[in-house]
Amino acid sequence: MTQKILIVDDSKVSRMFICSYFQELAPDWELFEADGGDQAQELAQQHKFYAITLDYNMPGLNGLELASLLKIQQPNCFMGLLTANVQRFTQDDAVQVGIKFYKKPVSLELIRLILSDVGVHYDSV
Repeated sequence: MTQKILIVDDSKVSRMFICSYFQELAPDWELFEADGGDQAQELAQQHKFYAITLDYNMPGLNGLELASLLKIQQPNCFMGLLTANVQRFTQDDAVQVGIKFYKKPVSLELIRLILSDVGVHYDSV
């Protein structure tokens, strides 16, 4: 069964990098992209995701607010907050919401870490 991942980030460039690294490390995964909360919630109603990555700073709902809503729709889904906002309260809030905190910038190593945390084994690149 192909795993599905949702990448939520208002930056098209960030989504491109994240998708590129996931395609390199987990080529059999089906990738979905959303540029914000509304689109992410719509996709979460249509698909069951194995993992969701969320940016923190986005127009409308921030990543933590969105994660709280998506947790209702996808209670067993792994979620990670990818952000350059490294303030301690943001990290604490992520833990409180029940999602993993990851510090940007997006890199191949960061995506490897996410895959490891999800429990996915992949061929080393």
